Amino acid sequence: MAKFWNSQSTVRLIKEKNLAQSIQVLERRKPLDLMFPLEGSAHQQQSNLDVPRKSALDRLREAVVLTKDAVKAVSLTAMEALKEGASMIGILTERDELVDPFSHLEAPIWPRDPPVELIRLAYAYCEELTMREAGNFYHSFKYLPDEQRQAMCAVYAFCRRADDIADGDWEDRFPGANGELDQEAMLYREKLEELQNKDTVLDHEHYLEKITQLFFFRKKLSTCYSEVSSTDPVFLALKDAVRRYSIPRQVFDDLITGMEDDLFNNRYHDFDDLYLYCYRVASVVGLMCIEIYGYEDPKARKFAESWGIFMQLTNVLRDIAEDVHRDRIYLPLGELEKNGILPEKLDENVILNPSWEPYVHHYAKRARTYLKEAKQLLPLLPRRSRYSPAAMIAFYDKILRKIERQQGDVFTKRVKLNKIQKLSLAAAVYLRHRFLPGFLNPVWSGLAKFGILPDV
Repeated sequence: MAKFWNSQSTVRLIKEKNLAQSIQVLERRKPLDLMFPLEGSAHQQQSNLDVPRKSALDRLREAVVLTKDAVKAVSLTAMEALKEGASMIGILTERDELVDPFSHLEAPIWPRDPPVELIRLAYAYCEELTMREAGNFYHSFKYLPDEQRQAMCAVYAFCRRADDIADGDWEDRFPGANGELDQEAMLYREKLEELQNKDTVLDHEHYLEKITQLFFFRKKLSTCYSEVSSTDPVFLALKDAVRRYSIPRQVFDDLITGMEDDLFNNRYHDFDDLYLYCYRVASVVGLMCIEIYGYEDPKARKFAESWGIFMQLTNVLRDIAEDVHRDRIYLPLGELEKNGILPEKLDENVILNPSWEPYVHHYAKRARTYLKEAKQLLPLLPRRSRYSPAAMIAFYDKILRKIERQQGDVFTKRVKLNKIQKLSLAAAVYLRHRFLPGFLNPVWSGLAKFGILPDV
C-alpha cells in the first residue's frame, strides 16, 4: 500500500511553505452590516504576512501524493508508441463525442516527462471540453495568446471535473485503484470523517463514491507538483500550465476541499460560513486565473478574491430553486429567519412574502461591494488579459440586475442572458479593453452611469 505520509511529502510541504510565504495572506472581508460597506478596504495593506498555522485537516489533505514507486508506470515503449501515433489518436469519435485519448492505459503515471506531442493532445482535450461545457467562459478567454488560452482551458477542465464529481454524475478514472475499497482511500476517508466530526448529507452509497473519487482526484493533482505525470489529459495539461505560470498548489487543493465540504454541508448559518464556501469554490479560481493573466501589484490577489466572491454570490441567488430541489440552501439561514423567511418555504411562493424582495436587494447590495473591488483588478492586469475577466464580470453584473428587476423571482424560470445581450456586452467590453485609449475612460464611465454602456 502506498503511503501518503513519506519523505517526499515532507520535502514538498517545505517547498509549498516557501511558496506560500511569497503570497500575501488574504484578508477575509465579511460584511455583516451594509451600514458599513467595504469601500476601499482592499487597499489596506496587512502588516503581518506570516503564513497561517495549518489545521490537521489541511495537513491531511496536503499529504495526499502519488509517487513513482507506488504505482505502475507507462513503459517507455508504450510512450514511444503513443508519441508516434499522437496525431492519429484524436480526442473525438466519429459521433463527435469527446474521449480521453489515454483511456486505454492501465497505468496512472508517466515515468518521466511525456513527449510534447502528448501534452498538445492533452491541451486539445481540455480546450474541447471547455468549449462544450462552458461556451461563455471559453469566449471570454479565446482572445488570449495561445499559451494563456490553453492554460485557462486546463484550469477550467480541472474545475469542471471536480464539480462534476461532487455535484454531478461524472465517474473519474484512476487506473489501478479499487474504488472505495482501496486501503489508502479508506484510511484518508476515516481520518477526514474523524476531523470533520460531522455526518455526510448524502446517502452512504453516493457519499462513498464521491469522497473516494475526490481523494484520487487530489492524488492526481499532486503529480502537477512532483517528478511524475498523470495519464489523465486534464492533469497532464494542468501540470504544463502550472510549470509555465507558477500556480501554487494551495488554490487547487482549496477547490477540492470546497467540493469535499459540500458532502458534509447543505446549510449555512451565517455569511461567514457562506463566504468561506464561496472562497473555496470560486475565489480560488480567480487566483488561478490571475497567475496566467499576469500581474505585478500584490493587491491583484485581493481583488481576484473579491471577483470570485461576487460571481459565486450571484450564482447562489440565481440557482436557489435548483439548489433547493437538491436539498441545498446556500443563503444564510440566520439572515432568512431574521427577515421572516422560512427555509422550508423557499419555493415560487416566497416571492409573495413582503420581506423577500427587500432581502434580495440587500443581498445584491452586499454582492456589489465585492463587484466594486473586482473591477479594481482590471487595471492591474496586462491590457491583453483584461477582456477575459471583464467579460465575465459584465455577464454576472447583468444577471444580478435582471434578478433585481424581476423582484427576486428566480423560481419561475432560470435568469440568464439571451444571445443578443451576450454579444452586445462582449463587443462593448472587447472594444473598451482592447482598443479604447485610456484618456477616454472618463467618457465611458459617464455613459455607463446612464446604462448606455456596461460599467466594466
